[in-house]
Amino acid sequence: MRIALDAHGGDFGLKPNIEGALLAVKKLPHEVILVGRDPEIREELRRLGAENPERITIVHAPQVVDMAGEPVGECRAKPDSSLMVGAALVSEGKADAFISAGNSGAIMVASLLNLKRIPGVIRPAIAAPLPTFKGTCVLLDAGANMDCKPWHLAQFAVMGSIYMKSLFKVENPSVGLLSIGEEETKGNALVQESLPLIRNMGVNFFGPVEGRDIPEGLTDVVVADGFTGNVALKLYEGSAKTVFKMLKEQIMRKFTYKIGAMLMRKLFSDMKIKMSVDIYGGAPLLGVNGVVLVCHGKVTSNAIFNAVRVSAELAAAGMVTHIKKQMEQVKDKISAAKEQDA
Repeated sequence: MRIALDAHGGDFGLKPNIEGALLAVKKLPHEVILVGRDPEIREELRRLGAENPERITIVHAPQVVDMAGEPVGECRAKPDSSLMVGAALVSEGKADAFISAGNSGAIMVASLLNLKRIPGVIRPAIAAPLPTFKGTCVLLDAGANMDCKPWHLAQFAVMGSIYMKSLFKVENPSVGLLSIGEEETKGNALVQESLPLIRNMGVNFFGPVEGRDIPEGLTDVVVADGFTGNVALKLYEGSAKTVFKMLKEQIMRKFTYKIGAMLMRKLFSDMKIKMSVDIYGGAPLLGVNGVVLVCHGKVTSNAIFNAVRVSAELAAAGMVTHIKKQMEQVKDKISAAKEQDA
């Protein structure tokens, strides 16, 4: 697979992106296309002692989208940015997937401008994979769409199910709708109106789930509007970090605790790895006509390595094709729901 990587994306610039690319071509059979300012990329490769690495090519893109910039304005004003050029490589068939740790809003805009939506998809969604007690679940939308309608959530349920099948090989993923209670009589208007529509999408719909059910892994897919989903995601990430900080603080209080911690060092190390989102590489932008992975701004080289691995697996599994087929099957139900609302 040929994976295009935004070399300038993220809070830390070139270093983690290029280190991750080097790690990927060392351990994986894929080609990585570094998209960005050619002289700066070559200088970083020299600094890392890898001037002519195998299966790494460079596509020059002189402009860089500001991490804090307004997405639409940045993308339109910088057509030769690493974001726009990287997304265009996929649309032109020169790459099988695109990865960026840059401005997430701009990643969506660049993807929509170059790749367009999958026919029938109303709004793409960011699908964030999360570690749970039972394995992994995917939460979507994780921040792309602040205000949603029932048909948006219904499509998220379909796309999330296909993602779980494609990457995690879950044959019949269960789908939950994030609410304030497990009873179907609870929840706001959006939840109430979405329940019957999602149930009619042909997915394995469990019903409403609460926030506490996410880390438990009650369902494989959890659907929410982008505002609620992003709040849940950030709370999830923050809670994991805080638990480790609190644990470390308590361990340092007594000598006997320190001895116990030393004996359990391997356990703590394994737990930290299991709870890290780096193993997933990034969150796919589902609904655009190509494989796009959105990585965390504070990306690490290990996360980039896994992003290359995951994006190649999604491309090889034909995830986009599967979403196209499913959207065609449910389009009449979505249209009927929109007409009824009007």
